[in-house]
Amino acid sequence: MLVKDNLIVIKQEIAHACEKVNRNPEEITLIAVTKYVTIERAQEALDAGIVHLGENREEGLLAKYEVLQDKPIWHFIGSLQTRKVKGIIDYVDYIHSLDRLSLAKEIHKRANRTIKCFVQVNVSKEESKHGMEPEEVIDFVKQLSNYPNVQVVGLMTIAPFTEDKLLLRQCFQKLKSIQEDVKGLQLPYAPCTELSMGMSNDYSIAIEEGATMIRIGTALVGSEK
Repeated sequence: MLVKDNLIVIKQEIAHACEKVNRNPEEITLIAVTKYVTIERAQEALDAGIVHLGENREEGLLAKYEVLQDKPIWHFIGSLQTRKVKGIIDYVDYIHSLDRLSLAKEIHKRANRTIKCFVQVNVSKEESKHGMEPEEVIDFVKQLSNYPNVQVVGLMTIAPFTEDKLLLRQCFQKLKSIQEDVKGLQLPYAPCTELSMGMSNDYSIAIEEGATMIRIGTALVGSEK
């Protein structure tokens, strides 16, 4: 299917989820995850009116940036090795996978501007997933005052891949609770107003539980690789 046709369906789902919990669909930022599709498909997403693109590997990001330049707002959504920071830092607007001090230090060192970052939290505590333990987040954020090029705009999690809607809801609720705690600290470098959660299979539930950014790949742009 064409991206524009998929987008119509997803916008309807966003509107429905928002209506259920009395939210405004304008509060939701849709990120098209283009890591498994070609540059041409990513361009199709832009042509459909999508502004935000997400990549999870340096090679994929740079290949698409070479062609698309700064037409999209770029999100780095994958696990980020410290040694890879210098390769992507000049091309991204958001990093969704801040999960350790060494990474914060490297982002601060390599950036020539403030980088909007999400602290990645492993709410489900799955061994296969990256991210901080939920109980570590507050202390971690407090330590980031030493790195002014790092701005904590919010928290990110990847929920379990499951049909268990209650489990998904609990996962998203937990991240929302931690976000409120960080926000309550009122730290100037960590406004923490955003929640990056929800993907193709669970974004409606994520929106109902407070997501402000959803990361949609397969359901929006498909998978070509």
